[in-house]
Amino acid sequence: MKRICLNGIWQMKKVAESKTLEAKVPGSVMNDLLRNSEIEDPFYRDNERYAHDIASQDYLFIRELVVEKDLLHYQHLVLRFDGLDTLAEIKINGKSVARTNNMHRIYEFDVKRYLVAGTNKLEVTLFSPIQYISKKQQEQKLWGVIDAIEGYPHIRKGHSMFGWDWGPQIPDLGIWRDVTLFAWNTGRIEDVYVSQDHRNNEVDVNVRVKVETSPNEALNLQVKITSPTGEEDSFEIRHASEEETININVVNPQLWWPNNYGDQPLYMVEVITSNQHGVLDEKSLNIGLRTITVKHEPDQWGKSFEFEVNGLSIFAMGANYIPEDSLLARNSKERTEKLINDCVEANFNMIRVWGGGIYPEDYFFDLCDQKGIIVWQDFMFACSVYDLSDDFKVNVEQEVIDNMKRIRHHASLGLWCGNNEVEEAWVYWGDMPDKDYKHKADYIKLFEFIIPELAKKLDPQTFYWSSSPSSGGGFNEPRNPDEGDMHYWEVWHGLKPFSEYEKFHFRFCSEFGFQSFPSLKTINTFTEPEDHNIFSYVMEKHQKNGAANGKILFYLSENFLYPKDFDSLLYASQLLQAEAIKYGVEHWRRNRGRCMGSLYWQLNDCWPVASWSSLDYFGRWKALHYFAKKFYSPVLMSLREDGSDVEIHVTNDSLSTISTRIEWKLRKNNSEVIAQGTVSSDVKELSAVKCGTLSLDEFLTEEIERNAYLECTLFVNDEQTTVTTLLFTKPKHFHFLNPELSFDVTETAVTFDIQISSQAFAKFIELDLESADCKFSENYFDLSGGDSRTITVKKESLSEHLSLDSFKEQLTLRSVYDIA
Repeated sequence: MKRICLNGIWQMKKVAESKTLEAKVPGSVMNDLLRNSEIEDPFYRDNERYAHDIASQDYLFIRELVVEKDLLHYQHLVLRFDGLDTLAEIKINGKSVARTNNMHRIYEFDVKRYLVAGTNKLEVTLFSPIQYISKKQQEQKLWGVIDAIEGYPHIRKGHSMFGWDWGPQIPDLGIWRDVTLFAWNTGRIEDVYVSQDHRNNEVDVNVRVKVETSPNEALNLQVKITSPTGEEDSFEIRHASEEETININVVNPQLWWPNNYGDQPLYMVEVITSNQHGVLDEKSLNIGLRTITVKHEPDQWGKSFEFEVNGLSIFAMGANYIPEDSLLARNSKERTEKLINDCVEANFNMIRVWGGGIYPEDYFFDLCDQKGIIVWQDFMFACSVYDLSDDFKVNVEQEVIDNMKRIRHHASLGLWCGNNEVEEAWVYWGDMPDKDYKHKADYIKLFEFIIPELAKKLDPQTFYWSSSPSSGGGFNEPRNPDEGDMHYWEVWHGLKPFSEYEKFHFRFCSEFGFQSFPSLKTINTFTEPEDHNIFSYVMEKHQKNGAANGKILFYLSENFLYPKDFDSLLYASQLLQAEAIKYGVEHWRRNRGRCMGSLYWQLNDCWPVASWSSLDYFGRWKALHYFAKKFYSPVLMSLREDGSDVEIHVTNDSLSTISTRIEWKLRKNNSEVIAQGTVSSDVKELSAVKCGTLSLDEFLTEEIERNAYLECTLFVNDEQTTVTTLLFTKPKHFHFLNPELSFDVTETAVTFDIQISSQAFAKFIELDLESADCKFSENYFDLSGGDSRTITVKKESLSEHLSLDSFKEQLTLRSVYDIA
């Protein structure tokens, strides 16, 4: 097998013009226009408006390919595109090779008859997706979300590229993944499927290999497996057939576990074909030895929905992932690795890949394998009506085949899901066309017959779920809180208070969220000072949910005093977001066993914007991500207020019984202690218990309620782990004293250590650096008067080198007292 990489420098031009520009492949039209200074940053102010015209034109990508005469002697010459976005025609030497219409597919074309010895001209014409969907929508109207360009369900392209209620309308186009020319005569490895059979302390690894060969060829097939510690086993078949299965028995297997449940050892499986002349083809896969399934079984509350890994039922903790950039060419392994590391640091064990974007790159799954993040993988359908024509059916079937074969071997893959919110939309949204029986039947055919049948054939060991949310399909109560998974939006869209979460004990909450604004640093990247008002033209252009600013202000009015300035409003919005999600997660984790999953909306952004994310476009941690680090910690203490009674709960998602001691103090706003005590309990592994209830009515008069707070310190096995405080009134009504925050910074070779001191109770202390970015070991924490806390900053996390003096000069602190 010979591989010729065709990535690199190409030439690009608008079809209607003669001017050519240097283009990079993999890449995209808009990224190349930006690189060549032909357009301004589409994320700056309202530059998004130019994207529609750019995407309304056709573009030609050209490169020369020099073919040695010997190459033409190969029996097969195949041109492979791992990703074409989206409507394309491929030509070689002026002759049309093929047309494509799906950015999610892998395309291979036999091009031997088109190539000549010497210089060849390879052309890829990319046609406007906007023109295409506009024409199709005129012919047949398909319903989709109102924030996207109308007609997008007609094309197999990432839906959110046409706009969403958090993303811009930038339907970029390009050769977005690798281009390769393959040459071979025989022995090409067409497919490798690895399945596992687990028994007591051993695993049978079954490697099914499909090879291109002929009956008279003496083809050898070798399969090697290398353990995480380097031990190697090798198995060989002489005179192999077109399809062979090799069974490898692994004794004392090193099992793969999700983050915080164990390690992530990976085995390498290598498949090699050869003949008397040597190696013909080879392929390697990294796998983890584990079982992952979803228990969806009747129980005392309805029907469970819980992930079981190696026989252990885990509480899924994480968030929903969207494309990392509206210009896909700007994605990179380094950027994704930072994001996945941030998930690990916040104690995630799961990410849901949302169905309105793209199937992630291979390195995304590699990183999740390595870091212990289970992937809930949607197929790329979301919130829309699809017309299941014969052509659409064939197209989607191949999309499913390509992506299942590409992804299925990954240890991190936990679930395939047919779509996002399409079933619930048909039942509840009221936006679907009346009496559209044809498209409703198309839904059932596609998501409950076609795709699951392919899944049974291609990846039978991975659980398939038809839609999210769902109780099991068939339009049967997809919002049933007692079965399947749930998307809950009454807190936020319904303007319900945070306490509304406590009314529901969902079996698995796979989507719920609350918006906030990004930090001022991020806003400064797309605004000018005159734009610094959330209702300014530019700020509203970077707020894609029409009612969201009003919702933020509504919840602000319910909880905080009106902020004194723009930056204080940004800070307050992040506190609201963090408190809202914390309220829901803590409630569901207190009910571990009945509820077994919490995936908030959303993890990340694709551009700088006001949204539901906990990490903004630049990867800056919002308050929510710091909160997630705490409310997703394996051992969680949570407080539940019921009038003047306070329940103290501990949830233990670790694998051992723990001994807990909670020291509580009822304090005045100046931190003077009114009453105190201790609650102790042993908490078994993988359980949640109420350790005790504090009855504080004798202390909490109406006057005291606005001037008192409860402080609880958790000790696990005699080691202090966390401090949590509780107000008995809304923050806007609490009488905060000036905490007179102060700090001192000391330096080590690898850290800056910040000691924070307070003179009175301070809530949600935020640390920041004025110009540089960094991650703090803890942020948005509370501190009682007279106490101090040391916060660490690893120098490697700083976006620029700072001296000790410079670090001190740039460090700022504020708390809720400073909002108004």
